Amino acid sequence: MKRIAAILLVVFGLAAFFVARAVLSINGAGASFPEPIYSKWFDEYHKKDPSVQINYQAIGSGGGIKQVTEGTVDFGASDGPMNDDQLKAFQDKHGFPVLHFPTVLGAAVPTYNIPGVTAELNFTPEALAGIFLAKITKWNDPAITAANQGVTLPGNDIVVVHRSDGSGTTYIWTDYLSKVSDEWKTKIGKNTSVNWPTGELGGNKNEGVAGLVKQTPNSVGYVELIYAIQNKMPYGKVKNSSGQFVKADLASVTEAAAGAAKNMPDDFRVSITNAPGKTAYPISSFTWLLIPSKFSDTTKRDAIKSFVKWMLADGQNDTEALAYSKLPKEVVSKELTALNKVQ
Repeated sequence: MKRIAAILLVVFGLAAFFVARAVLSINGAGASFPEPIYSKWFDEYHKKDPSVQINYQAIGSGGGIKQVTEGTVDFGASDGPMNDDQLKAFQDKHGFPVLHFPTVLGAAVPTYNIPGVTAELNFTPEALAGIFLAKITKWNDPAITAANQGVTLPGNDIVVVHRSDGSGTTYIWTDYLSKVSDEWKTKIGKNTSVNWPTGELGGNKNEGVAGLVKQTPNSVGYVELIYAIQNKMPYGKVKNSSGQFVKADLASVTEAAAGAAKNMPDDFRVSITNAPGKTAYPISSFTWLLIPSKFSDTTKRDAIKSFVKWMLADGQNDTEALAYSKLPKEVVSKELTALNKVQ
């Protein structure tokens, strides 16, 4: 009996060991812009390696930066790179830097709900800046109608919908507006949260903005491309730096990243809004994982690094089905080298 009991103890001990290995949890939080592809990736990676469970909360880029800085998550995620002050705050708290790893390319698009209008609208930089500065307040304003010959637009008030949370999609949108409008740059600027001149109609995360636009007549807002597609919402073409009206799609977003890919800085913090290129969509962006450069838990560190390597290889094959563009090969190669900095 004692021999059997000893054997059982060994068996149960081994079982407990493997169960413990099976429930290694990695926690992240941040941007909702890439949430659809992240959900897909984390599910697929768990199938590949059942010993790793990656949990992700899409709380907005501002929240992701805050939580990774506070150390309440293992990694953060943001559609806007951390600024110098944020990087310093992380370094001061932890004694080592946080690193940026681009994951996919996406786009923020102007989506609208104008009763009786089914046409695909064109938006100039001046029109978008004017609308969000609350200077263009009617749908039939000449700044809008001039770019939409043949479309009958009503004289109704424009209802502007924006993000209410700290948002990387907002960062991308305001980064673009800061490049095309000196007034926007001076008065509002770029950030994950800004003081909107257009009122308080804000939605939480991309799906919140999409929902508000869908239910609010005469509204306009900005969402990540996949949310417009998934919700079957119209979204407009935007006039790029070459003077062409371009609709966001895989090719036009990829073109926006072409120049940056060849001259990517070592820290991967780069903006590709209003990029050159005749077919480049002007409100495009990388989105990033924010990964600490040191981990006290080496098992967790190795699991995160293994996931990133998989994401940069097999994971990229899942992007286009969800309306994201793959990372340029030059960026992938540079990231694989940068992973060596995670200790």
